Amino acid sequence: MIKAIVTDIEGTTSSISFVHDVLFPYARKHMAEFVRCHAEDPAVVSHINDVRLEAGETLDLEGVIAQLLKWIDQDKKITPLKALQGMIWESGYRQGDFKGHIYKDARDYLQLWHDKGIRLYVYSSGSVYAQKLLFGHTEYGDLNTLFSGNFDTKIGAKIEADSYRAIISDLGLEPEEILFLSDIEKELDAARIAGMQTVWLVRETLPDTNASHKQVQDFSGIHI
Repeated sequence: MIKAIVTDIEGTTSSISFVHDVLFPYARKHMAEFVRCHAEDPAVVSHINDVRLEAGETLDLEGVIAQLLKWIDQDKKITPLKALQGMIWESGYRQGDFKGHIYKDARDYLQLWHDKGIRLYVYSSGSVYAQKLLFGHTEYGDLNTLFSGNFDTKIGAKIEADSYRAIISDLGLEPEEILFLSDIEKELDAARIAGMQTVWLVRETLPDTNASHKQVQDFSGIHI
């Protein structure tokens, strides 16, 4: 019996195009100005220092900015980058520059599962902060109330089974009582190795019955 569902965001609850065509360009456009303007803020200082640690270099502020922009262009999943992107996106959400995209089927079924008493969690390469911004500013209103918790790369990489073992331990459930949803096969492989049940979202193609994980086109195909 499924007692908890852990869901990815990009390509699963939300369109890939929203992340790549709206959020990433917005963060890239405003990154340099944001870092320069907030370089003395304690929260930002810690992320700047983490950039230097990740890069393995003693970078000045402009070097940090250049490294961040390089990581954005390379689509790197690096924790300090994700944290700073989240701070920039907050301004965009609050100013109404965009709303967090959520597929209607995802919203409907997340609400249904929540109402049935199934615990819902998010696990994304985007920071917890960015996750809450996205779900907090959707066309359906604030959806954060549906979730019991959030996980990001601080718990581990999404293609490592130990990351899912850590989530299982945090949830305090048996592995088989947890369902993981994603559009990435390697993530699903890691979750399965840890003992979770899995469903593969393939929104742009027809499901393949011979795939390594059960495939569905949208949340309506997930039967709990």
